[in-house]
Amino acid sequence: MSEIANCPICSMDNTYFDGVLNVCPDCGHEWNDSESDESDVTLCKDSNGAELADGDAVTVIKDLKVKGSSMVIKRGTKVKGIKLTEDHELVDCKIDGSWIVLKTCFLKK
Repeated sequence: MSEIANCPICSMDNTYFDGVLNVCPDCGHEWNDSESDESDVTLCKDSNGAELADGDAVTVIKDLKVKGSSMVIKRGTKVKGIKLTEDHELVDCKIDGSWIVLKTCFLKK
């Protein structure tokens, strides 16, 4: 019996091979043994696929309602000095004096 490695995301040992990929039922992550650890590092990309970095200036591509507030971020709003988070789909930014977390799918560089 071949030993399957622990999940690279949640480190649980409850993993199995489904014939093509290794699967972790705890977090849902799927991976291939031939992939290197470097491939697990996901780049933060905007809606057009451009790579984002800390301090970049981006533009909002859609009117966004802010949850828990009556504030609306209008399409075309320019945001300077974004900060990347651990989640590659989210960025921290400051809009109108408030720190807000935005999804990268609503931003373009």
